Amino acid sequence: MALLENSATLNVAYGPIDEDHAAFIGLLNALASADNAAFPALFQQLYEHTEQHFAREDQWMAEFAYSGIADHKGEHQRVLGEFKQFKSRVDKGLIVFGRSFVKERLPQWLALHITTMDMALATHINNRPS
Repeated sequence: MALLENSATLNVAYGPIDEDHAAFIGLLNALASADNAAFPALFQQLYEHTEQHFAREDQWMAEFAYSGIADHKGEHQRVLGEFKQFKSRVDKGLIVFGRSFVKERLPQWLALHITTMDMALATHINNRPS
């Protein structure tokens, strides 16, 4: 069973962001069904994908003079910090901590982040003057 479905509710109508979210959701769902042997590598992939996605969003916020940049970047930094804590546990073989983070924290956080912060960013990008 998928932890999160890539639904219209999670679509922000800005292709590059929606594509990144679809990849995140795919990795999240793969982690949910991964065995203990495959979990660490998939967790690493999700971590790296998240870092890259946040860097792209941070670049767009600067490029398009987004007024919410400080709060949005702050949220990115907070989540990466939390991610790093769980990644260090997974790296030590404590897979149960990573599974908890993947199942109990990330789906809810992602859905809220997309429907609030990312939606506001995408609206700003889509409504910029040509």
